[in-house]
Formats: sequence, C-alpha cells, structure tokens
Amino acid sequence: MLELAGIIILGIIAQWAAWRLKLPAILPLILIGLFVGPFSTLLSEDGSKWIEPIWNGEKGLFPGEGLYYFVSLAISIILFEGGLTLKRAEIKNIGPVITKIITLGSAVTFFLAGGAAYFIFGLSLKLSFLFSALIIVTGPTVISPILRNIPLKKDVSSVLKWEGILIDPIGALVAVLVFEFISVGEGQAYTKTALIEFGKILLFGTTFGFTFAHGLAFAIRKKLIPHYLLNVVSLSVVLLVFVESDIFAHESGLLAVVVMGMVLGNMNLPNLKELLYFKESLSVLLISILFILLSANINLEDLQLLYRWETLALFLVVVFIVRPIGVMLSTQGSDLKMNERIFISWVGPRGIVAAGIASLFGSKLLLKGEPGAEYITPLVFMIVLGTVLLNATTARLFAKAIGVFLTKSEGILIIGASDVSRLIARYLQRNNRHVVLVDSNPSNIAAARELDLNAIEGNIYSEDLVADVELSDIGYLMALTGSGEVNNYAINRFKKQFGENGSFRLINKAEIESEDSIPKEGLFSTTDDFMNLTQVARKYPTIQEVPINTEEEYHAVTEILTNDVDMVPLFVKEKDGTIDIIGSFTQQLELKSFEGCKVVYLGKPMQEEAS
Repeated sequence: MLELAGIIILGIIAQWAAWRLKLPAILPLILIGLFVGPFSTLLSEDGSKWIEPIWNGEKGLFPGEGLYYFVSLAISIILFEGGLTLKRAEIKNIGPVITKIITLGSAVTFFLAGGAAYFIFGLSLKLSFLFSALIIVTGPTVISPILRNIPLKKDVSSVLKWEGILIDPIGALVAVLVFEFISVGEGQAYTKTALIEFGKILLFGTTFGFTFAHGLAFAIRKKLIPHYLLNVVSLSVVLLVFVESDIFAHESGLLAVVVMGMVLGNMNLPNLKELLYFKESLSVLLISILFILLSANINLEDLQLLYRWETLALFLVVVFIVRPIGVMLSTQGSDLKMNERIFISWVGPRGIVAAGIASLFGSKLLLKGEPGAEYITPLVFMIVLGTVLLNATTARLFAKAIGVFLTKSEGILIIGASDVSRLIARYLQRNNRHVVLVDSNPSNIAAARELDLNAIEGNIYSEDLVADVELSDIGYLMALTGSGEVNNYAINRFKKQFGENGSFRLINKAEIESEDSIPKEGLFSTTDDFMNLTQVARKYPTIQEVPINTEEEYHAVTEILTNDVDMVPLFVKEKDGTIDIIGSFTQQLELKSFEGCKVVYLGKPMQEEAS
C-alpha cells in the first residue's frame, strides 16, 4: 500500500514540477523511477529496490504478469486519447510540410534508424525495425513544454506542434503493426502464417474499433447513457474493445483502440470535448504511475547493457543524421528558411508513447524468449531521455544562435470573434500581422475560419490558451467581447504572457459616462463600447484609411472620428507598414515620423463627413 501511494504522490509531484519548470513531464517521471528503482539498489542495505514492480515473480506490486496487464490497459487508454485528437479536417489544413514530415519523415526515420540499429548495435533486422518504429513518435506532451517558453515564428511552432499531435497515433500504429508482424511466426511461417495472422490483426482491430466507436456514438446521441455515467461508460467500452479484440485476434487490441479513438474524434458528438478532458486527466494519472513503474522496473543489468560505445553512436546518428535528413527532405521546396528547417531538425524529443509501448513490447518479446529483446526497452528509454534532456536544455539557446528566436513578439491575440473582431482581424491579417481569435461560441469560430482567420474555440477561464504553443509569437492582447467582466479577466490574466507589448480592452458604458475612470488599457476611443462598435460595423462593415503627414493632421482626423457616431478610430499605419493601436486614454503617439502615415478607422467614408 505504501509503495502504491508513494508512486501516485511522486507522479503528481513530478507533473507539478514539470509544469512549474516548463519541462516535459516524462523527464522527472523517468528520473524518479530510475532513482527509486535500479539506482536505489546502490543505497539500500540489502541491495533491493525501494519500489519493486517485479514483472515475473511472487513479490512486489504486480506479481506474476500483473504489471504486464496493467501496462497493456494503461497504454490502450493513452492511445485512445491520442486517437481522439486526430482530426481529418486538421490533416487537410496543415499544409504539405507537416504532411510530408508525418509520412516521408516517418519513413526516413523508420528505415535509417532501423539500419543504424542493425549495423551499429548489432540487433536482428526485425528488432532493429521495431526499435526504429518506436522512435518515430515525438508527441505533444514533450514538444509543448519545450516550445512554450520560446517565442518562434508561427510557421515553425505550428510544424512542431502538429507533428507531435498527428504523429502520436500514427507512430503508435506503425509500431503496433511492426510488432504484430515480427511476432506472428518464425522461419517459414513468415511466408504464409504471418500474413494470415497479420491480416487477422488488421481485420479485427479495425472492425472492432470502427464498430464500437459507432455504437458508443449512437448511445451518446440517443442519450441512452446518463450524463454522470458518460465518462466511466466510455472508459469501460475502451477496455472492452481492447480485451475483446485481443481475444479474437491476439495483440490486435492496441490497433482497435487507436481506430476507435480516431473514428470518435471525427464525429460531431455533443459531449466529445468533455470526454476528451476526462481522458486527458485520466491519461495524466496513468502516465504518472506508468513511467515511474516502468523506470523502476529496469534493472542495473539492463542499463549496463548500454554501457558501450555503440549506444552513443546510435544516439548521435538518430539525433544528428536521421532526424535532419527526414526534416530536410520533408521541407524541401517549402517557404521555410534554412535556419527554420535546421531548428525543426534539432527539436525532435521522443515521448511518452514511445517509452510506454517499448516497455510493453520489450516485455512481451522477453516472455517469448526473443534473442536481443532485452535491448529494446533500455535503448528506447535512452533515446527518450537523451532527446528530452538535449532539447529541453538547448532549444532556447539554439533558437537564438541560428536566428529563429523572436526578439519582439508582433502577433495579436483578440479575445472575442464577433463581427467587429472579424473585421479588425481581417484588416490586420491583410497587413501581415499574425492574428489569433479566441471565442467560446462555435458559430463565431466557424464564421472566422470561413474567412481564413486563425480562430481557436476555447474558454479563457481554462488552461487551454496557456498551453497553446502556436501563441508563442503573441505580444499584443485585445479584449473585444461584449462582457466587461470577460474583458477585464482576459487583461488581468494574460497581459504578462500575451501582452508584453500592449494589453487593451474595450471600455464599458459606465466608464464612458464617467470620463475620469477611463482605464489606461482602454481601446480605440473614449466614446465607443462594444454596442457602439457593433452598430457601426453593421451599418458600415468596412475599414477605412485616411492619409496624414503631420501630428496636427493626426489630431484633426482623430477629433473628427471620436465626435462622429458612425466612425471609430482603430490604428495608425506607419509608412513602413507598422500598425500602432490607438488607446482610448490618450491621443498621443510616439512615432518616428507622421509623414506617410494613415489613420485607420471603422465606419463610413470620410468623404461623406466632408459633404
């Protein structure tokens, strides 16, 4: 009992420490597991581990094959959650670069890393390619914490983010298929029996996953499951699919849960987001327990297997040859600059799915007596730990060294995606500014995306925005909702992270009526709140530009705009294209020169005012 409680407590402490230090959680989890496992034998009086999982034995937390079954079920839940995040629409919109990285890049990793393991480390061909299949996976849980603290150009962070999200289930699927193929027979069996067994795995895995996904979706839509039981019923269905598929075709369960997650994730289910949040929370707990257990289960003898020059050579080949070749081939002919391609090549930490499946497959092959299987788990753990350590400690310095680190974040985050917000966002985007809209209203988000705007459906009271690495180049914050409470909250919560160059919000009716209370973060004018902006946008849904050349002309134009109910001043566009936000608390702007500038406003053309 003490050991199990200790694992849970240590796991959650590791997760908190990783969040606090902005590190991938897998790093402290594995280190803690190694410390309380193999390394603790050097400290204990009798040479035993402080935490002993014992895979095959009569003592420990999981006697016999108990740990094997626990790992299998935990990995199935983690892979199902990964499958839920894989959307067809996102694959269509991510562009050719990411498509090539998750296809061509994965193929390059598979064949080159497999060849390296075969020629350098001396593994058999089938184990070499199992190893290479396992290290295809990166994963968002290791990429996001590394990138979150590095302001990068949107294209670079997007490529790395979507590679991690999409390659998780894809890489896991490849690893599962490779394992199934190499484990179905020996010698002559590969000619016919292997293909039959492999076909059964594909058939039952995809069939069970597809069928149960639609069955669960039908039950959710018809409200056959009460809301308070939805999450636990879904969990039980995932476990049922895993077990039942394995009964009909041995080792097909992992494929079934990945397929089930992918099918459900692409359905328009009313409770899908809530289900995903539950699975994410459950995955965090399982991952915390799982990786301390798996690391603790490694013995010093396993680590000593890696104490040879071939281990370092294999690591260097994977990091400095295989990854760069895959990225360079995948980004050939793209708009990415060479320094950006080099940075993407550098950041390739392997993740939780790789380490978890490696432990599962390694243990299965050991039970079957496969020669060389004892190398799989420690080798993959070495790649995971080494790449995470390397990227977590050097990514920021490397970004600065090769010139992809943004010294000033020019992106603009707009809270609210109403008609007014979309008008303003389109103007800013046409003027080469990275703009992201955030709204909890699905129809507003859909309308924004139809205009080819970058829009995120999210709640500003949740942690989703903080975790989004695509917002790493955001330096300006504009709160444009109709709720003064939401606008104030957005400014107070996000101004340090997203508003380093300026945080602004619409003023409210009470502030307009009392001019003395106009806040410094007020936006646009002292006479326009959300209602006024909306009315002007509906009457004149266009953004105008008025040329000016002197400060006097600027004050004259803004005076006209603030006194006309059908005009709202927005920005000043400088001669070089720089856009300055007009704050409602002052009309003073610090510009290098007013010559060649334009005052940007929402409303009727200035000619109508003149006439």
